[in-house]
Amino acid sequence: MADDAPQLPPVDSTALLGPTVIEAAVGALAQRNQHHFESMDDGEKAQALETWRGLAGDVLAAAHQALFGGAPQPNRAILVFEDGGGEEIAVHASFTPQLQDLGDGQVQDTPAQITALTLLEGLQSEDEEQQP
Repeated sequence: MADDAPQLPPVDSTALLGPTVIEAAVGALAQRNQHHFESMDDGEKAQALETWRGLAGDVLAAAHQALFGGAPQPNRAILVFEDGGGEEIAVHASFTPQLQDLGDGQVQDTPAQITALTLLEGLQSEDEEQQP
């Protein structure tokens, strides 16, 4: 590498897996698939965004492994809150590792994931109470 080549700032290994980077990746996927995305109804769009978040998380986790070697990826739950227009708020969740369905409404999860799920359940209960 030449001495006059621009030097990139050091990267915090966990930033690669953070919500800002994941949402940027989702935005890139949405842009790339814009012609399909625009023809979807709201439910299909929501499902596509969730699928792309999962894909982005998997790809970024693989990039994290390639860049930072054998350092184990931390267990995490990422919640993203977006303005949905008016009073609406869209909430997105991403879990690493993915939640494992144990059947009977039970999932195998980590402490961070349990906390996120509890928060999401509380938000859902609060939203149901506010609806007439």
